[in-house]
Amino acid sequence: MRMLPRRYDFDSMFDTLLTPTENMKCDIYEKDGSYYIEADMPGIDKKDVKVDFDNGYLTISAETSTSNEEKDKDFIRQERFYGSMSRKFYVGDVNDEEISASFKDGVLKIQVPKETTVKSNKSIEIN
Repeated sequence: MRMLPRRYDFDSMFDTLLTPTENMKCDIYEKDGSYYIEADMPGIDKKDVKVDFDNGYLTISAETSTSNEEKDKDFIRQERFYGSMSRKFYVGDVNDEEISASFKDGVLKIQVPKETTVKSNKSIEIN
């Protein structure tokens, strides 16, 4: 009996090349005058997640590591991601005091208010 598919080694080589190192999948949507970012972070603890806002950029970062138990295993195939990951989003000139975040069941949900600056219309004279 053969445990590995015939093309396993060839397939895994391409999987490694094509698999992104950034495994944080996000949905972004607008609702009730705010933007929402929902990021999937399965297997990550809330204490390992960080959200920063700096000059209009919102950065989500997290880190996960293998347990000592998993380091002793002789993996045939390993598809779960371990290490650091981050995503950066430009959200504009918003009041950082109004940004809120919650984490439940491996999903980070961030609410960002829309830009707070007043936009004006102005004609620019061409010289």
